[in-house]
Amino acid sequence: MNVLVTGGAGYIGSITVETLVARGHTVTVLDNLSTGHQGAVHADAAFVRADLRDAGVVGEVLEAGGIEAVIHLAAYSLVGESMREPIRYFGNNVVGTLTLLEVMVERGVKRLVLSSTAALFGTAECIPIPEDAPVRPASVYGETKYLIERVLHRLCETAGLGFVTLRYFNAAGASATYGEDHRPETHLIPVALQVALGLREGISIYGEDYDTSDGTCVRDYVHVLDLAEAHLLAVEGLRPGEARAYNLGNGAGFSVREVVEVCRRITGHPIPERVVARRPGDPPVLVADPSRIQRELGWTRRHAELEAIVRSAWDWHRAHPDGYRH
Repeated sequence: MNVLVTGGAGYIGSITVETLVARGHTVTVLDNLSTGHQGAVHADAAFVRADLRDAGVVGEVLEAGGIEAVIHLAAYSLVGESMREPIRYFGNNVVGTLTLLEVMVERGVKRLVLSSTAALFGTAECIPIPEDAPVRPASVYGETKYLIERVLHRLCETAGLGFVTLRYFNAAGASATYGEDHRPETHLIPVALQVALGLREGISIYGEDYDTSDGTCVRDYVHVLDLAEAHLLAVEGLRPGEARAYNLGNGAGFSVREVVEVCRRITGHPIPERVVARRPGDPPVLVADPSRIQRELGWTRRHAELEAIVRSAWDWHRAHPDGYRH
């Protein structure tokens, strides 16, 4: 299949492209490199550096690549930043996606896999969270993904678009070649590993008075290789006119302190911590119920243990202490 991966120079995108190429698909990456990296573009993928809101370029890419399906991962994704810069997030995430969808409909490309988010659910009442849990995004970022999902449903009804939304919980880990290099880095595991590498003095724990086993937030960490496999299964099984949504996670939660302790064991570094104020909008617990995608697509978590997730990330960060900088 000829597949376009928007945001294919990013963390999840690069490993998804790697998985697609290994399966024998022909991949084109479209990325403006605002958060992605040239060094994360797979050598066997065609690469176009462009903004998704440039409809002319998007149309040319779809035509030149004979694109049959799109995996859409191009989005700004920082919750706190989205609350400070809402117009920027609506512009990039929503307007960019509308441009992509308009061109896809015009060109007759009727398969889309969307990178969505657990941020749709806000503070969930039911843990683990099923796909039909109430959607109550507490951030602009979550709201942008909710709006996109609504548009997709309408296009499924009116234009025969087939789509799968993959609602990620916490992606973590690395492949042997590609890993996590955000600037600035805000995710717990790479931040802790940067401390172990001597790039930071310590980590901040945002609140220790939550109603959890040790007072810190509990999150569901899913290995990025398993996440990439879910994209592969979704795009291969998708048909025009279908609408599906899947929650992607481990199905088990780990507290912030549990994660940090695993990072200490794997790295052999003390990783100093300090407790600071809670972050607004942080729910106490976010854990996925991934049973639907397991049942319907046969998805399995091959790298479910937290130790394996952290070890893969540690191996990549030790080999790339400066990320994709050369």
